[in-house]
Amino acid sequence: MSKRPNFLIVVADDLGFSDIGPYGGEIKTPCLDKLAKEGLTLTGFHTASACSPTRAMLLSGTDNHIAGLGQMAEFMRTRPEFKGRPGYEGYLNFRVASAAEILRDADYFTAISGKWHLGLTKETCPSARGFEKDFAYLAGCGNHFNNEPQLDADAPNLPSVNSDGLWMENGVFVDRKKDLPKDFYSTVTFTEKFIDILKNRDDAAAKKPFFGYLAYTAPHWPLQAPQDKIAEYRGMYDEGPEALRAQRLSSMARRGIIGPDVVPAPMVGQEPQEWADKSDQDKVLSSRRMETYAAMVQMIDEQLQRVVEYLASTNELDNTFVLFMSDNGAEGKALEALPILRGSPLSLVVQKYYNNSLDNIGNADSFVWYGARWAAAATAPSRAFKTYTFEGGIRCPCIIRYPKLQQTNGGGISHEFTTCMDILPTMLDLAGVSHPAPEFRGREVVPMRGRSWVPYLSNGAETVHPEDEDAIGWELFGRRAIRRGNHKAVFIPAPQGSDEWELFDIANDPGENENLADKLPEVLQRLLEDWSAYIQDTGMYDIKVTVGNAPNVPQQSQAA
Repeated sequence: MSKRPNFLIVVADDLGFSDIGPYGGEIKTPCLDKLAKEGLTLTGFHTASACSPTRAMLLSGTDNHIAGLGQMAEFMRTRPEFKGRPGYEGYLNFRVASAAEILRDADYFTAISGKWHLGLTKETCPSARGFEKDFAYLAGCGNHFNNEPQLDADAPNLPSVNSDGLWMENGVFVDRKKDLPKDFYSTVTFTEKFIDILKNRDDAAAKKPFFGYLAYTAPHWPLQAPQDKIAEYRGMYDEGPEALRAQRLSSMARRGIIGPDVVPAPMVGQEPQEWADKSDQDKVLSSRRMETYAAMVQMIDEQLQRVVEYLASTNELDNTFVLFMSDNGAEGKALEALPILRGSPLSLVVQKYYNNSLDNIGNADSFVWYGARWAAAATAPSRAFKTYTFEGGIRCPCIIRYPKLQQTNGGGISHEFTTCMDILPTMLDLAGVSHPAPEFRGREVVPMRGRSWVPYLSNGAETVHPEDEDAIGWELFGRRAIRRGNHKAVFIPAPQGSDEWELFDIANDPGENENLADKLPEVLQRLLEDWSAYIQDTGMYDIKVTVGNAPNVPQQSQAA
């Protein structure tokens, strides 16, 4: 009998749909190019619209409103109305069985390196949820060089710039100043720790198949990378985000990622000036931020190559189901406009303690982001970006390589609609392991809502989510959507949206340009019935939205 498959799930943080080579991007990603050439590129893969809800869905196989991240924990800490509600615990709750728990009980070796964002305590950390070995950053974002100068001063305690007490290794809290490498860089260190975990398995563990979860914090802001990597992109973005968007759309069409006649969503953004109206200095500063972002993405690829080479050297690569994904759409918020916890804006801390001059952008003591226009370039042809339930917020890159599944070979492209909730059912199917619901480890657990990709990828099934069976919903920050087949209804409250349910045909209009609500009222009505069922099924806390009426919508919290 052949050894059961290994699983390597790699998650990038806020990576845009077209950033990497297989999706038309200009950023250097030869490792991902090769994985796509040998595997399958998914164009219809969907996540939640922000990162911790996606991670909850990925590791539980069910909806984030069931798994504990009905809203992001950072947001719920300031909103008492969520307190005590099932599904809004702010961590991966115990009504779900995690992928690591299930596979470990099925005699898999389980390991995580990188971002957790599903609980900050000993009771909710990775080692408490099934990971045998872990090197984990518990929070949502942080300095990629482990440099936080404001912590040595009398500065406000802002979660986005304070990682003290949020690092763990093998279930034990570690001191970021004493215990992290002196040459720490998030992408490199997470990779090295992951490879070390695999290399140092004892004989018994080495005989087991493994589940490895490698979760990078890049390319999430602050945008930081070594200067020699940034220099490789010097001048590449001098024409601005609109030019980049046009270039990528053309490349995506050539590659078959999108159809040649796709009408992209209009360019959106909160910037007060068009690119042509910016001063030369502002253009250079904006371009340098994008150059830094590109360097971060390139470094993910370079470090992933090290993992692939290690697996090849141990003859484990071809027996490993490799999946690479982003956790949500590109980040497009103007962060300086966001109020942060304790009432102190992040921009004031950045201004006082960091140096964002042109030559310093990307260094450990810089703190920049790239804004809405660059994000819109990355999510095209889709509308909007992270935190929105338009496709730009939830349609993400996903590449899989596993030679033993027929359709994952030979550089194919699949336009099939899939979700991150499908990953755990797929892994369990490949491993020959049943989900334990309704009882696991002495507690009641819910079943999965995702579906295995194996029947589809083995050429047996025509689709993953049959239209007559599945309706998939999304909601964060009051922004919501429901999809059945190719039709999708979206509600974005004012002032960011129309304040009404809109209807789109995603197959023919991926940019969500034409609202069909008036033309197809019967389709919209069925989707609204699906939405009502979704609320009942998931226990979502409804903010009493009715068609045409604005909900009491929470604003976005400090970043994911």
